[in-house]
Amino acid sequence: MNKAEIPFRKLNDGNLIPAIGLGTYQIRGGAGVNQILTAINDGYRLLDTSTNYDSEGAVGEAIRRSGMPRSEFFVTSKLPGQYHHYEDALKIIQESIYRIGAEYLDLYLIHWPLPKRGLYSEAWQALVDAQKLGLVKSIGVSNFLPEHLDKIIDKTGVTPAVNQVEMHPYWINQESLDADNERGILTEAWSPLGRGSDALKEKIITDLSEKYHKNAGQIILRWHYQRGILPIPKSSSLDHQRQNIDIFDFSLTEDEMNNINNLNRLDGRIENQDPNEYEEFN
Repeated sequence: MNKAEIPFRKLNDGNLIPAIGLGTYQIRGGAGVNQILTAINDGYRLLDTSTNYDSEGAVGEAIRRSGMPRSEFFVTSKLPGQYHHYEDALKIIQESIYRIGAEYLDLYLIHWPLPKRGLYSEAWQALVDAQKLGLVKSIGVSNFLPEHLDKIIDKTGVTPAVNQVEMHPYWINQESLDADNERGILTEAWSPLGRGSDALKEKIITDLSEKYHKNAGQIILRWHYQRGILPIPKSSSLDHQRQNIDIFDFSLTEDEMNNINNLNRLDGRIENQDPNEYEEFN
């Protein structure tokens, strides 16, 4: 696969984002730098990190070692829950930039809404202002439900460019996808393969693997792409990294898409992380 074959998606602010990215959860230290660097060498340009992942430094170091210009990359980081107050949010955004060793971030997200604390609108205002200051090119959210989206849009008049949510065959999260689409927001999928789940072993998935001569992960990632979703798979394996971006040379039929959709479960969340209840204490 040629590196240039990864297409781009256009965000509602006009910025372009690669159609698949590398998640860096639990990818840290020297080994993490090498894992990210191999991904870069294979064509990844969207690198998704977070202060809470403790991988911002590894991402920055891998970019520097690649020898490629910073402008070639699309770097995402996220606001931890303990920094939802306006001034704290502005400071930690700058800290993320310093840790990565860059002059700006391409995308910055509020990691969780934490509605019980009631500060996510204040945090969103900080992101809006950080964008105006040139610290961040695009701003968005993660794990936001429709009511959370409407609250921040109504308060600031600014619609997020991205909403990154849990999404995989056991949790297709159609409500969030529809809500994002209605508001012109691009949906990203975290844990797109279903972390620790058996989705990769489902018969519909394995049958499609045989039909298209792709592995189970590639079938699921293609399913995301055809739904209009930007998947962020995490992998430290060189082979898996290469396979995960090799999904743009085949298409699933409408019936095949629907069959995968039908794997959805009412209790399909990986760790039952309901955004209205989940408390991120870091």
